[in-house]
Amino acid sequence: MKRTILFLYIFFVSAGVSFATRVTGVVKDYQNEILPFASISVKGTSIGTTGNTEGRYFLNLKPGNYTLVCQHVGYGLVEKKITVENTELTVDFYLNIQRLTLKEVIISSNAEDPAYEIIRHAIKKRPEYRNQVDAFECKVYIKGQLRLRDYPKSIFGQKVIIDDGDTGKSKMIYLSETVAKYSFRKPDKEKVEVVSTRVSGQAESFGFSSPKFLSFYDNIVEISDALNPRGFISPIADQALDFYRYKFLGSFVENGKLINRIHVIPKRSYEPLFNGYINIVEDDWHIHSVDLLLTKASQMEIADTLKIEHLYRQVRPDVWMIATQVIYPAVKLLGFDATGSFVTVYSDYNIEPKFPKKYFTNTIVTYDSSSNKRSRDYWEDIRPIPLLKEEIEDYLKKDSLEAVRKDPKYLDSLDRVRNKFTVGGVLLYGQTFTKERKKLSFHYPSLLEAVNFNTVEGWVANLNFSLEKRFDEHRILTLNPTFRYGFSNKHFNSDLEGVYTFGKGYTNTISVAGGKRVFQLNNNDPVRPIVNTYNTLFRGNNFMKIYEAWYGKVNYTKGVGAGFTLRAGLQYQDRIPLENTDSTYWGPSKNEGKRTPNYPVELVSENFQRHQALIFTFSVSWKPGTKYIKFPDRTINIGSDYPLFSLSYAKGLYKVFGSDVDYDKWRFTVSDDLNFKLGGVFSYRLGVGGFINNHRVELPDYQHFNGNQLIIASPYLNSFQLLPYYSNSTFAKFFATGNIEHHFNGFLTNKIPFVKKLNVYLVGGANGLYVNSKEYYYEFFGGVENILKFLRVDFVTGYRNGSFYNTGIRIGIKGFTFDNERN
Repeated sequence: MKRTILFLYIFFVSAGVSFATRVTGVVKDYQNEILPFASISVKGTSIGTTGNTEGRYFLNLKPGNYTLVCQHVGYGLVEKKITVENTELTVDFYLNIQRLTLKEVIISSNAEDPAYEIIRHAIKKRPEYRNQVDAFECKVYIKGQLRLRDYPKSIFGQKVIIDDGDTGKSKMIYLSETVAKYSFRKPDKEKVEVVSTRVSGQAESFGFSSPKFLSFYDNIVEISDALNPRGFISPIADQALDFYRYKFLGSFVENGKLINRIHVIPKRSYEPLFNGYINIVEDDWHIHSVDLLLTKASQMEIADTLKIEHLYRQVRPDVWMIATQVIYPAVKLLGFDATGSFVTVYSDYNIEPKFPKKYFTNTIVTYDSSSNKRSRDYWEDIRPIPLLKEEIEDYLKKDSLEAVRKDPKYLDSLDRVRNKFTVGGVLLYGQTFTKERKKLSFHYPSLLEAVNFNTVEGWVANLNFSLEKRFDEHRILTLNPTFRYGFSNKHFNSDLEGVYTFGKGYTNTISVAGGKRVFQLNNNDPVRPIVNTYNTLFRGNNFMKIYEAWYGKVNYTKGVGAGFTLRAGLQYQDRIPLENTDSTYWGPSKNEGKRTPNYPVELVSENFQRHQALIFTFSVSWKPGTKYIKFPDRTINIGSDYPLFSLSYAKGLYKVFGSDVDYDKWRFTVSDDLNFKLGGVFSYRLGVGGFINNHRVELPDYQHFNGNQLIIASPYLNSFQLLPYYSNSTFAKFFATGNIEHHFNGFLTNKIPFVKKLNVYLVGGANGLYVNSKEYYYEFFGGVENILKFLRVDFVTGYRNGSFYNTGIRIGIKGFTFDNERN
């Protein structure tokens, strides 16, 4: 009986909400052209909505008398008084292009455009409006969509398959909606509580949920590091007059306020600047609305154009907040031609919220446990923007396809299409085959990866496979078997590694490995096999020094929150020295004598003896202020603006299981990227360490500094570009390292004709290490990066123990050189 009463209560309360009447309509101009994403609000309230790309809108209002206000950037405001009863009401709006009235000005040959005086007032008032509100909270609705206009049949030899049941080139590839509560408190506290979210065709996914609006009251408008890490200069920034020209187009009256419309024009191309229009309120000098555009000439990467529209709404006589933000990206890349829109509607502002204690934490986005399980009726009732016909069809089609995709027969047919050998896969980059029904994937290496040469094994077949099993989103098991055969020394080695990733909260990983394997003396593998092959065969330099070992190891990594990550490991190696067996050489005879024995002759006079090592390792890393996104089933670390601190310890366990090593080594590092916006990004990695105990330290256990003697650059913030691989290896009580570099990201190069169009950037820095007053090394480098979007070239000069050592060119390749920079 109690359940029945409760059900009836909930039903009638819900039904009470449905008694509201729907007001619908369309927004057009007087040429009958659609005005997309117009703002429609109820005068004197915080109730409002936004039209869709077809100009259609709706509001749910209780019976009564209201005044609707319709606005669109560049068009005059229109008000309509309506009476809402119990039947659906249609209210269409037709807007005129804003009729601009030009001020009377004295014309002279050197007269300044009136826009400059308006902009000066806006610049002067900018800090006040930037800091006007100490805190606020609001309701946010976000809808994002991306459409393909064209795409290639294949890319890098891989066939492009878009599994949506549509063979046409023009199609919607992404559609999502999110409803959230957004809270903010100065200076930088944020919290997003996602109430509901959906992604077309992906029932278990979570939609785009970044409600933070772009503020043109900031000197630098930060949109995305991927577009430009320097950010873009606001048209009302403190130094805006140095970068922009302005033209007064006229003014119009809205709600008794005079609004000035100004054309914003960059003074120079290839500067991070906007082009378009900004409307400023006379006397108050705050922003009314913006319609601004970024292009490739704005030093923008990835996207070809990015249009931003803002429309502000008065929430108190002296306070205006953003009502709608619409971003229109357009991208042409590798044969893909895509365009889209991301509209954010802000409503129900509370600018005097009373936040409870500890309301703001390091978890800045939280998804409700049922946020992605809402019904269609729920969305029909809550979304403020009507869906387009094609959006409705996309949801229906992809939701149906998602059900089909779960059919084993369909999954098998998909595998048959995808799992085909390709020439590029076999020769260059390997391939991954899938078994979708069982959530399995298998990867095999390319011949380029699998076949290499060194002076110890001769020609080598090194087959490193990977088999992955996904149990669910946060439980993954990966098996990595390796089979290796040296055709000269006739040694066969094989091992197996298993990695299990799990954790409903923070991600944890446990890995177990064992077998017989070939290791480099520096277990960080500073010499890449493919590059070593070339240098050994054609230049006579056998830089790679290797040994074999029977080994077993176990490692455990645990995220514990608050920016902390713990790692622990135990490894046993039975180390077997190896000698050169193959003298094959195809290069000039003058270089044939460069070859050295299979040990670092600059460090020792003979190879090590066979021995055993049992080593325990532990490390803790901490990034203060780390922020998290909390999903119902997992928590994701999204980093922070503070440095990363890491402390590690390694112990050689003497006489345990026959171990011959006895040492204690520690190391502390701090690293960070400092974004100076227009000035570029400064990156650094500083470290100190040493051996507390060095009674028995074998060659592989020395502190090796990652050197580089090849033209291909090594990871920039974790190596030395000209240092011989083992010349400074040590077991000293103390050592220190430092790596710094500054990425100018277009600063200076955007002033040079022709060069600025290439969008290449300057980079410079220095690396150094110190062991004692008689053993130290430093190097300086300068170069150009972002060449063809993936190349970097540096000129490096090195000094050892205070004397000139060498110079050289280093070439960096994205995805090859830039990986694992801080491991």
